Amino acid sequence: MALDWQLSELLENLHTDVQHKLSTVRKSFKHSVVKGDGAENVWVDLFNQYLPERYCASRAFVVDSNNQFSEQIDVVIYDRQYSPFIFHYAEQLIIPAESVYAVFEVKQTLSKEHIEAARKKVASVRRLHVTSLPIPHAGGVYAAKPPIEIIGGLLALENEQKMSETLNRNLEQQKEDKGLLNIGCAADDCFFFYEKNRHEMTVKQHSKATTAFLFELLSQLQSCGTVPMIDIHAYGQWLK
Repeated sequence: MALDWQLSELLENLHTDVQHKLSTVRKSFKHSVVKGDGAENVWVDLFNQYLPERYCASRAFVVDSNNQFSEQIDVVIYDRQYSPFIFHYAEQLIIPAESVYAVFEVKQTLSKEHIEAARKKVASVRRLHVTSLPIPHAGGVYAAKPPIEIIGGLLALENEQKMSETLNRNLEQQKEDKGLLNIGCAADDCFFFYEKNRHEMTVKQHSKATTAFLFELLSQLQSCGTVPMIDIHAYGQWLK
């Protein structure tokens, strides 16, 4: 029996579902912390449901082998297949820097203030030290893999800056900036992404912004490849 399904309808329903959940969280929870946690959970659930199983998404801190920690990150997308350890401490998740693919700040609105907050959080992760060891294989040893360029972004329900020119201006940044945002989404209006080849930000208004954002994120994750092989002994030195 042929199924009467349409890919366009499935993709539209994905966007509608996420936008509805974010709107419900905003209307139902009056306390700002609870509201923020609810919005983070919506995005975490989206990533854990639709990204390939090699990726995992959680709220977390990121640590490096020099005993430096990031700020708390609303959504960290990290490698679960090749990550040798993830710390659970006092109900907090702590992930080694080598395992991280992407980090996101989650806000209710896409605004200049929240763009700056997201940059600060992203930079706190990118400043961390990343180890990388040669990779043994059946035919010998591959050279150590250069650390991946961690994706940084901002996720929101609404876009406060309805003028594309205003949003573009607030997103302007230098390629070398540790807080550069590669990607982001306002579920009700648009998504944006940084084009490496052209060194500029592109903002696209879209009626299904969440789904379009998810496709762009998948493309950026694919370009990252696999995380480097972590130097376990670099972390082990902190054993007293």
